[in-house]
Amino acid sequence: MKHIRETRIAASAAGLSLLAGTAGAQTLDETINATFASATGWFVNFIFAPFPGTSFPWIVAWLVVAASVFTLYFGFIQFRVIRHSIQLVKGDFSDPNDAGEVSHFQALATALSGTVGLGNIAGVAVAVGIGGPGATFWMILAGLLGMASKFTECTLGVKYRNEYEDGTVSGGPMYYITKGFAERGKPGGKVLAALFAVFCILGSFGGGNMFQANQAHQQLSGVLGEYPGWITGVVFAIIVFIVIVGGIKSIAQVTEKVVPFMAILYCGTALIIILMNIGNIGWAFGQIFAGAFTDMGIAGGAVGALIQGFKRAAFSNEAGVGSAAIAHSAVRTKEPITEGFVSLLEPFIDTVVICTMTALVIIFTQQLIVDPETGRYVMDEATGRIATIDGNSGVGLTSAAFASAFSWFPYLLVIAVVLFAFSTMISWSYYGLKAWTYLFGEGKTQELIFKLLFCFFVIVGAAASLGPVIDFSDAAIFAMAVVNIIGLYVLMPIVKREVESYLGRLRSGEIRKFA
Repeated sequence: MKHIRETRIAASAAGLSLLAGTAGAQTLDETINATFASATGWFVNFIFAPFPGTSFPWIVAWLVVAASVFTLYFGFIQFRVIRHSIQLVKGDFSDPNDAGEVSHFQALATALSGTVGLGNIAGVAVAVGIGGPGATFWMILAGLLGMASKFTECTLGVKYRNEYEDGTVSGGPMYYITKGFAERGKPGGKVLAALFAVFCILGSFGGGNMFQANQAHQQLSGVLGEYPGWITGVVFAIIVFIVIVGGIKSIAQVTEKVVPFMAILYCGTALIIILMNIGNIGWAFGQIFAGAFTDMGIAGGAVGALIQGFKRAAFSNEAGVGSAAIAHSAVRTKEPITEGFVSLLEPFIDTVVICTMTALVIIFTQQLIVDPETGRYVMDEATGRIATIDGNSGVGLTSAAFASAFSWFPYLLVIAVVLFAFSTMISWSYYGLKAWTYLFGEGKTQELIFKLLFCFFVIVGAAASLGPVIDFSDAAIFAMAVVNIIGLYVLMPIVKREVESYLGRLRSGEIRKFA
């Protein structure tokens, strides 16, 4: 979730309960929960611990500070090359004979499918419900900064990937930390790479898999009526296996169709609602900017808005976590920097576009209750959050905001959640697979073992309520960021040389569109 992209934290804050399918499963759940929580609670608490006297998790600061450093170090690269990035996605500079397995667009779609999810729907509503409209401003800012982190890690992912005789490739932080540290004469590369791989596998089974299956089942059972979760799990597991057994090419062929469909469906609906309420535009943006810098009755005032906005962006787009670098490493290119340029579009689409659309719909439809006499938000004393129409929060708040214009939207939301969950699972299966083969070696047998394990956990996730297991998985996902960003700091001079070399050749005309 980093999702937390799709994290239990966002879900629990959104008021979504993880229910067991049977009484027997619930007893087993409770046993596992108690045992696992006692063993791993310290790790979860450490990763998500706030700075003393605040509610600002240090891991969010770790991500945002890194994004700011990379933005300054590379001279605001995310704004300088945006036009060229779009040209690369379109395939204007693509040579089909280059090494790699997927196109720039397919790599981008695969990585996006791993980050776009429930956090864009429920997590944003939580952020706005706690931090007010001002959280939207800080969320956008953090998303723009995160583009530089994504650029850095995905450039390195391609530069240090392994290319095999059969045309397949393997890349990601495991490889660039190992090879890059050795190249620069820095110690500890292999240890850090192994740590990253372990965290990635744990994250793929939990936040990237079980949580997604569980939330998809809860949404489906809400519409279809209660039924055993294992049924949803088996159906999902079969479909997921059919897709992932074909490797990254098969995954990319699915994500390049599903992701644009999801984005257009969701953002298109949001845009229509915004246009229907266009008369509120001045008031809405006034609320966003005022809330970002002043106290509007929100708990924590402007600082509270900043914390919620930064947290949502960091948990949503995973910039700096290193997961997307694994997907982007599979791209067909001989210029590593080109995939860095493509990847920086990812936080823009995920956070600046999709997350912002959710926030704007909530604000434009005036779901948050304002005191007409003072202009300040009314607080719900029971929850400590902004009071909302009908007391909605999380995914319920987003659903109510959309339903205020389209009564059928809750049904569309079910489709969106199921698609988001499915796309996240198939992307994270690839991330976990590459971490698995890094530790246990390349080979068809090793790959099949991981894919079967992954599909088994799809069934477990849909059928059971394993709260602490998911919490630990989410912590593992952000532990990936601790390791990855250390690597990025060490290797960013290498990326800078790549930038200067490529842009110099592009300006001189040496690099031209591929005919």
